Amino acid sequence: MAKKDSKTYSVSQLTLLIKRTLEENLPSRVTVTGEIGNWRRHSSGHCYFTLKDSDSVLPSVMWRSNLSKLKFEPECGMAVVAKGFIDVYPPHGKYQFMADKLEPAGVGALQLAFEQMVKKLEAEGLFKDEHKQALPPYPQRICIVTSESGAAVHDITDSIRERWPCVKLALYPAAVQGDGAAEEIAEAIRNINRENKKLKFDLLIVGRGGGSMEDLWAFNEEVLARAIFDSEIPIVSAVGHEIDTTVADFVADVRASTPTKAGMFAVPDIDEVSAELERAEKDLLNHIRWKVQLGIQRLDELGFGLCDSMKDMFNDVRSRLQSYYEKLLGIEPHRLIGKKAVELKTIASQMESSVKSILNKKQLQLAAVENRLLALNPKSVLKRGYSITTDKKTGRVIKKPQDISPGCEIVTELAGEKRIESKVTKK
Repeated sequence: MAKKDSKTYSVSQLTLLIKRTLEENLPSRVTVTGEIGNWRRHSSGHCYFTLKDSDSVLPSVMWRSNLSKLKFEPECGMAVVAKGFIDVYPPHGKYQFMADKLEPAGVGALQLAFEQMVKKLEAEGLFKDEHKQALPPYPQRICIVTSESGAAVHDITDSIRERWPCVKLALYPAAVQGDGAAEEIAEAIRNINRENKKLKFDLLIVGRGGGSMEDLWAFNEEVLARAIFDSEIPIVSAVGHEIDTTVADFVADVRASTPTKAGMFAVPDIDEVSAELERAEKDLLNHIRWKVQLGIQRLDELGFGLCDSMKDMFNDVRSRLQSYYEKLLGIEPHRLIGKKAVELKTIASQMESSVKSILNKKQLQLAAVENRLLALNPKSVLKRGYSITTDKKTGRVIKKPQDISPGCEIVTELAGEKRIESKVTKK
């Protein structure tokens, strides 16, 4: 013992000794109950927290791979049951609990996860009535998204065809249970919406038959809830039995308590529609008959009124014509016309004299202007024996000998626009 006590250990050696001692003396797996504290999620996806009670605190870790399997979201203050093992973290020289499973204490993990998801999506407004679309009253094309091997597809199609046999049904098969089912259903909804200009579906029915809460869990996942909310095609949710309620039911435009009842919401009853059409036909015929009779009576009234109006109008016109005739007789129009004809001849004669006077005056003014223009015309002097000489090439008037040189061709213009062309040989 003395030799053992005198042995000196490095920090790493002592930490390793503690790690081995714990591994050899503690159970390989431990279940711990406690309250979550200091819950922190690292960017790596791993979570670091403490499990505590009134007297102690246990540092704990949960790796990302295990955390992704949880259906609920852990948070500070939550009482949980944790399963895992004790390990020593050498860099810090401390022990910690490596949790690989977490369950809420006192309530099932799925129930808690359901309540958390409902609370989250309700706060975002995904359940509000203002976002829900009205179902088409007479759908012609319906797509059912469910498992092709389940009983739900038969329950839905039977209930629809019994009520509305003229509808065209299509099945988009998708897994409705197990890992990845929610993503598969969500992708089906998104694909149908993307292609609906070609597919032309009026309505989608999404659902499955009954089962445990775990069996129905795909319809509680966020990815499916958001796909239903984003759908431009109205959606009827038909999941489980009467007592089953899922997140998909809250988000869908209409919730059917069972797949069979989905048909009652999705389509009208053809017998009821036929009866309604018959009633509407009778009402329309009665209304048309009443309108025709009313029209005939109105036409009769208008006819009587028109006759009376025509009589009054003819009498009024006759009275006014008689009045005009009497006025014309008093005016003696033949005398008035003769007087106006004399006046018109006088005015015409006066106008003719005025026009002639103006024309004579303007002709004299024009002759005076013409004479002034002729006096100013440089070519008018040519008649008195003068001439104008120009350079044939440039057309410039030659005023002095310096304007030309021997060899130049010149043009001499005489009266009467006569010209002589010559060539300068000497100056």
